[in-house]
Amino acid sequence: MNITITAAAEKFMRRMVRFGGVPGDAGFRLSVAPGGCSGYSSEFAVEAQPRPGDATLDVHGLRVFLPAQSRLLLEGATVDFTDTPVASGLTFVLPQASSCGTCSTSTPAGPGVATVEISRIARRA
Repeated sequence: MNITITAAAEKFMRRMVRFGGVPGDAGFRLSVAPGGCSGYSSEFAVEAQPRPGDATLDVHGLRVFLPAQSRLLLEGATVDFTDTPVASGLTFVLPQASSCGTCSTSTPAGPGVATVEISRIARRA
């Protein structure tokens, strides 16, 4: 997999896993699907184990679970975390994407960039 996770994104993911309330050796599940003005919509959650078909990416001991579709869409992408007075969240720099900035599914931060804000986090049972 050719996915780059910045130190800021790794720190955010580690905090989510640490305080996610999932016992044991939990991981960070990142799902990306077609949709939104940039061409992608994203969700993430803390989960105890990968789901069938997920690949596990080891980021300095942090387990990141990626479904097959997410792996294809994130190929060559850089996952970052931004924290500004206006918004905080994961940012995906996708070389093949473009952004328009007119919907709430993804918030463009420049050409080929989509963000997922912390307020969009949903806990899954």
